[in-house]
Amino acid sequence: MQFPITRMRRLRGNSNIRDIVREVKLNKEDLIYPIFFKEGLEGREEISTMPNEYRYSLDEGVKFAKELESKGLKSIIVFGVPDESKKDEIGSPAFDENGIVQKAIRKLKEETDLVVISDVCLCQYTSHGHCGIINDGTEVLNDISLEYLAKTALSHAEAGVDIVAPSDMMDGRVGVIREVLDDYDFQDVLIMSYSVKYASAFYAPFRDAACSSPSKGNRKSYQMDPGNYSEAIRECELDIMEGTDFLMVKPALTYLDIIKTIKNNFNLPLVGYNVSGEYSMMMSAIATGYLTEDAIFESLLSIKRAGADLIITNFAPLILNEL
Repeated sequence: MQFPITRMRRLRGNSNIRDIVREVKLNKEDLIYPIFFKEGLEGREEISTMPNEYRYSLDEGVKFAKELESKGLKSIIVFGVPDESKKDEIGSPAFDENGIVQKAIRKLKEETDLVVISDVCLCQYTSHGHCGIINDGTEVLNDISLEYLAKTALSHAEAGVDIVAPSDMMDGRVGVIREVLDDYDFQDVLIMSYSVKYASAFYAPFRDAACSSPSKGNRKSYQMDPGNYSEAIRECELDIMEGTDFLMVKPALTYLDIIKTIKNNFNLPLVGYNVSGEYSMMMSAIATGYLTEDAIFESLLSIKRAGADLIITNFAPLILNEL
């Protein structure tokens, strides 16, 4: 019997061999945890559409962030849930110096060494739930919205944030935010743009978590069509020209081909957003026994393998215990 000279199984023979020859590895510093701070809350409250995820008060949220930091987490992205009574047509709570996000940033910077990233958008702060200023109907007014997004980013910088992450998908927002930050001597604050953000059905649990669903209409006029591919490259090119420091693809699992394309075309750090729907779908499958928790690691590894340098994921608390 003639045996092959090359036996691929030699590289798979035991766990130690597999570990040292693994081409793509998931590390603790690759993970960014998204956390929700809710104004007026005491303690924490469960997010019904996201198993084992919560909205936090300032104290409880920072306490949890410290726990994750002690396990090796390096960065966190902050989302705010304001008092419903404070929401208005222009999203004033988004750029209030005493807003929930601004308070969370200050407290996180005072009490942790985490890299603090802030989501910059208006949707959860406006009475209508859109990511920009609207007219009498549901049309989002791009250029007017830029002024308020820049004010929001500036307020986060003044609170001490390391990175601002505009998620609104208004045209030109990276350039306007960069200009405002530079004008106010925040040249060192980085921008992590949601460069490629699709109008996805997988955002539904997040909108419940952040209380940010549009009261009328939808976001398809400013978020990308799921059928478009080359448009993603154009979006990244424009953001780079305007001064972004990071690129992002959102969602991640259903757009692995886009992550790969962006990685092959650009040299900036690339973030994949493992969104709420992807999280909740998998957690539900695990709860019913259809999947095991091993599927979590495999799915995150696929995002990294596709080309993402960093992954925003609600799975971070679980994965940190395994890495």
